[in-house]
Amino acid sequence: MTEDAPEPLAGRPLDRPHPSRLPPDHPRRDEILAAHGRALETGAASYRDPATGWSVLTASWLAARGTCCRQGCRHCPYVD
Repeated sequence: MTEDAPEPLAGRPLDRPHPSRLPPDHPRRDEILAAHGRALETGAASYRDPATGWSVLTASWLAARGTCCRQGCRHCPYVD
């Protein structure tokens, strides 16, 4: 991938993380998805993780970067 060409996004909605990044059986999945959804609705770049208190980047912010940073982001829109 060249720097000029954006990396293609995964074939799923931005509000649906890849199961390897947020497993369906995660005990706080619903809370995390709700916090991410609110951040997406408001256009925020990140939200506060309800489980850890850490700042987590949103899928829309990550998508706007144009490439995957390969750091294992929870809402990476490039992981298929």
